[in-house]
Amino acid sequence: MPMVYEKNAFSTPFLSGYKVLKIPIVNACGDPAWPELFSHARIAQMRETVGHRHFSAQMMLNFVQPERAHLDPAGLRFYDEEFDAHRAKIGPHTITGMILYWDPSSGRRRHDASACVLLYRDDRTKYVFVHDVLYLTVPDTEKYPLSHQCESVLDFMRTRNLYRISIEVNGLGIGLPEIMRDCALRRGANIFVNRVKNTKSKSDRILNAIEPLLSTGRLYVHSRVQNTPLLAEMLGWSPTGVGGMHDDGLDAIAGAIAQTPIPVHPIGSGIKTYAANTNFSV
Repeated sequence: MPMVYEKNAFSTPFLSGYKVLKIPIVNACGDPAWPELFSHARIAQMRETVGHRHFSAQMMLNFVQPERAHLDPAGLRFYDEEFDAHRAKIGPHTITGMILYWDPSSGRRRHDASACVLLYRDDRTKYVFVHDVLYLTVPDTEKYPLSHQCESVLDFMRTRNLYRISIEVNGLGIGLPEIMRDCALRRGANIFVNRVKNTKSKSDRILNAIEPLLSTGRLYVHSRVQNTPLLAEMLGWSPTGVGGMHDDGLDAIAGAIAQTPIPVHPIGSGIKTYAANTNFSV
């Protein structure tokens, strides 16, 4: 059966002669295109929220190809302070939420890394603090690599006084929550395990979670994380996967950022000691 337009093919391309009108939210002089709707302050807030790449594509109409995106470690802001549970602070920053997230693997050599991330948030300033990144490894001779890793994670949770963990259950991790609970039960530890199923591609998760924070200076990392493979992962990372670099720590951080944090509140001042005045006579 002949096509409807077989004898009436367009002699010129569709929409030929039309002009494209582009009005970015800020013009070349830096003035808002619609100041009555988008003030300088609101535009700055939008830029801080979505990050430079999304702002350029959505608000300035300058699309950046995803394969050109990168994660520059120079955008990280390092700190040395520990989390103060009594005041719910890291240094001068008030912490409102936390998440412990585990993206598991076998932990053996020549395999994807098994990474567990402790992350704190200040949702009022939208700052994120990567406090610890654990790269879990097991000997090649270990008969029960997942149980071995669970014991290491439980040790970490005990030292940090943590009782909740989110575990990615894609692939190898499908049975890990039960193994984790069994290991905790043998210790007499009471923990809560949240099962997480990811459906988006790894590169999209990493880029959309980390790049906006990194490009706007809102991603803080504890200085001890410099002793892990994380910075090397950032330097070698590509959305296309070119180069074959590991990105398991980045994927765990992206997973943690995407989770709803557990609310954090100050637990009050620590125990105070008092010296009694014994300089008195009866």
